[in-house]
Amino acid sequence: MIKRRHWALAAAPLALALLAATGCESTPGPWAKPTAAPSTSLARVCAEPVAGPAKAPAGAVTVDPAVAGDLATKTKNSPPNTTFWLRPGTHRLEPDRYAQVIPKEGDVYLGAPGAVLDGRKTNQYAFGGTAPDVTIRYLTVQGFVAPHDEGVVNHDSADGWVIEHATIQNNSGAGLMAGDRQQVRASCLRDNGQYGMNAYKTGGRVSDLVVEGNEITGNNTGDWERRRPGCGCTGGIKFWAVNRADVRGNWVHDNRGTGLWADTNNNDFLIEDNVLEANDGAALIYETSYNAIIRNNTMRRNNWVEGRKYADRGDNFPFATIYLSESGGEPRIPARTDKIEIYRNVLENNWSGITLWENADRFCNSPANTSSGDCTLLVKNTHRCAQPAIATAPLYADCRWKTQRVDIHGNRFVLDKSVVKCTAKCDRMAVLANYGTYPDWSPYKGEQVAEAITRKQHNRWHDNVYVGPWKFIAHDPSQVLDFGKWQGTPYRQDTGSTFRPQAGG
Repeated sequence: MIKRRHWALAAAPLALALLAATGCESTPGPWAKPTAAPSTSLARVCAEPVAGPAKAPAGAVTVDPAVAGDLATKTKNSPPNTTFWLRPGTHRLEPDRYAQVIPKEGDVYLGAPGAVLDGRKTNQYAFGGTAPDVTIRYLTVQGFVAPHDEGVVNHDSADGWVIEHATIQNNSGAGLMAGDRQQVRASCLRDNGQYGMNAYKTGGRVSDLVVEGNEITGNNTGDWERRRPGCGCTGGIKFWAVNRADVRGNWVHDNRGTGLWADTNNNDFLIEDNVLEANDGAALIYETSYNAIIRNNTMRRNNWVEGRKYADRGDNFPFATIYLSESGGEPRIPARTDKIEIYRNVLENNWSGITLWENADRFCNSPANTSSGDCTLLVKNTHRCAQPAIATAPLYADCRWKTQRVDIHGNRFVLDKSVVKCTAKCDRMAVLANYGTYPDWSPYKGEQVAEAITRKQHNRWHDNVYVGPWKFIAHDPSQVLDFGKWQGTPYRQDTGSTFRPQAGG
């Protein structure tokens, strides 16, 4: 599972031709009205946790915090479908790094008020094994030291787990992993070393994932992007090869890096009614993936750290709050939509807005494909993407992850540079690609991918509201446009949108 972030352009940086934004305004379209702030309340789960049962439910096995390993032992000695009630206090496992709880099918774990399972920086995993349909409620899990890319709760990505009203905090690695039909609800995923959750299953895909009403904050305390530059291995939540996910009503904030990051062959995501704010990096990255609905979210003060860092070093790439990298709608892959639809969101005082990007050198079987060994969902055999077949239909189209069929409408974009404390490069909306150069046998050399993403792949902005000094980039970083040129020939973007250049006006 070797991944690297691929923001930078492969081509040499192009000189920016900055143009001043104009004050032109067009008639609002039918989607202008819904750009009021979504009615999304914050999921203050970490500060306001729901307490578990103060007494053991009828038939439950009581677990004693005074006996080290009592939870693991009683789980081992009980039949499937047992309910365990953890008394108040700090529960421990045996002092062996591999000591963990191995649930049986249908087991339920309930924490009493004040019940904590603490790994004491000794145990690597809290709950593992492959038993399906396990439930964990009202329990705090902390102090475990899972290795890089591994998780503490549901370590083996078993199916059908329910994590609810739990606090998973101060662990190394990921707070939890994910399996099919997993539900993570009303839980606090806080201050974990790498991810709050790593939705990844070794050797397979995760299907039908629900992430609802959680607070996801302060994750990546290990600062892994600094320790392994370009690893792309951090975030509040990272999704890998997930088919059908509902991510709704979460408060994703103050993570060191990206808030939500879907990377490599994800499909059919519904991301709605979330508040994503004050994350060091992008609020949302959707990368080499397909078919998503992103609606009714509030995103504010994201990307201030990473956006400023790259701007200060002279990078002219439009680092964005919503970053779509080689991702688009694909009707041949079943989902609830055949587009990426981005609508009725409010983006306020972030470092830039939305970037649609394709790396012309990144395709199936290319050495520049940082999703090592993965091919698109349209080509099962990676080795088919080679000369001479890749230069002809259908592989010419199907070997490339494409940013296509993206529909951006009914959103409100607000930027006040005095709030963001920036003078340039924080005001971008973009659709672009690099000049294809690599490898030698690539059929995508030159400007053909930049031409495709900009004019031929049905990517549209329309009926949005802009407040502030926004600029627009089309084709490549040198094409920095004001609103009038963005709306005019040949780009014809943002029909029906309104533009007010002064945030305070």
